[in-house]
Amino acid sequence: MKCKFCGNNDSKVIDSRTNEENTVVRRRRECPKCGKRFTTLEEYETTPILVIKRDGTRQVFDKEKLKRGIIKACEKRPVTITQIDEMVSSIEKEINNSLVQEVDTNTIGQKVMQKLKEIDEVAYVRFASVYRQFKDISNFIELLDDFKKEIKK
Repeated sequence: MKCKFCGNNDSKVIDSRTNEENTVVRRRRECPKCGKRFTTLEEYETTPILVIKRDGTRQVFDKEKLKRGIIKACEKRPVTITQIDEMVSSIEKEINNSLVQEVDTNTIGQKVMQKLKEIDEVAYVRFASVYRQFKDISNFIELLDDFKKEIKK
């Protein structure tokens, strides 16, 4: 690493630490030529994930938008914000680990529904009704019948 004081192209790492999420490395460095110390921050370079909407348009994956949708489904339910944050982080990690640069809303919706089903059944039904764009009561009954069959297995 180039010294910011004297321009020397070499420096010695004295100390390295990562942040809590292990996404940034903070390094304390010393220049062997001038003896001055400085700090560098190293961050992983990521390419944004694009979400393919139902109408075919694309937008950058927004973790906060996902969180707002889940919070709305969990309104007045015994689901903590910690559980929601863990769910959002888990989904984001799954998408990033899939090594795809584009993901459709269907994939994200399925992941959310699977996680909600494990945490709160009512929140699951609420989310499903919006996600699947239920038109009438028969859609609800069909979803609940499928859910009952899964529980009996």
